[in-house]
Amino acid sequence: MQIHQLKPKKLLKKKKRIGRGGKKGTYSGRGGKGQTARAGRKMQPIIRELIKKYPKLRGYRFKNFGKNIKTISLDVLEKNFQENELVSPAVLIEKKLIRRYKGNVPEIKILGSGKLTKKLAIEGCIFSKKALELAKKLKCEIK
Repeated sequence: MQIHQLKPKKLLKKKKRIGRGGKKGTYSGRGGKGQTARAGRKMQPIIRELIKKYPKLRGYRFKNFGKNIKTISLDVLEKNFQENELVSPAVLIEKKLIRRYKGNVPEIKILGSGKLTKKLAIEGCIFSKKALELAKKLKCEIK
């Protein structure tokens, strides 16, 4: 016996030729290409449900959404300003009580928390109802 006459005990199984008709069909148990094989179809994002929920979150479409408004209380004005001193957004930035927002001077809203005993000149600010009442009682100059 020579080496070219040797044969394995178990013969090699022939590879199954799939997708050639018959009962198994085109993909023959190998799976289809599915959504990726269709023209104009796109895979849905995995986090689609989360993305769809975002508009319903609290604060969406809030009237001041995206506006640049900083708040400051009357207590802060009481501590950092002298009698008859000017209070404006530019002065508040100089005293480092507020910061610029994206390089711009923000709008300032003065809130009525705390007490104010000094008469101040307030310019270019928005007031809450309580803060406006207190400022008018002290006869502050509001421009």
